[in-house]
Amino acid sequence: MLNSALTQLLDLEDDLHVLGSAGNGAKAWQDIQQLKPDVAVLDIEMPKLTGLDVADKIHGSQLATKIIILTTFAQKAYFERAIAAQVNGYLLKDSPSDDLIDVIRKVMTGQTVYAPELVTNMVTAESNPLTDRELAVLAEVASGLSSKQIAASLFLSEGTVRNYLSAIFTSIFKSSATMITNS
Repeated sequence: MLNSALTQLLDLEDDLHVLGSAGNGAKAWQDIQQLKPDVAVLDIEMPKLTGLDVADKIHGSQLATKIIILTTFAQKAYFERAIAAQVNGYLLKDSPSDDLIDVIRKVMTGQTVYAPELVTNMVTAESNPLTDRELAVLAEVASGLSSKQIAASLFLSEGTVRNYLSAIFTSIFKSSATMITNS
């Protein structure tokens, strides 16, 4: 039912066209290989293959398809895995439908957009390894800005922004890997 409603909602947009809809991850992966969509909107928990498994397959096959995770799960572990799977967007299902349409358009232009509450949850942990400057860059990422836009906003070069992003994700994954290993 949700798939059908989402398809109808997206088809109302003049600049978006739904190529297909799948009820499970295996079918989604098959359709993505065949139809080669610009963007795939995937749920995390799907039968047969999860949305994150499909994201891994898309990147492993070097397809140009951009990936947006649309899910009810605001869990840190899922979000970390989504980042590792190089998803282009991560949005919660309780977000307004206009947010999804906006995120699809941003992702199609090369931007990466994550639900701000997920980014906030990741960086407000007691042992936050990020500097104030890294947090400022991360806040700009959460708002959907591109590296170029972040550079202009924070008066940095694009290379510096990329370096900050690399340091941010290295710090986040290093801390979370330690937590996972120690549990």
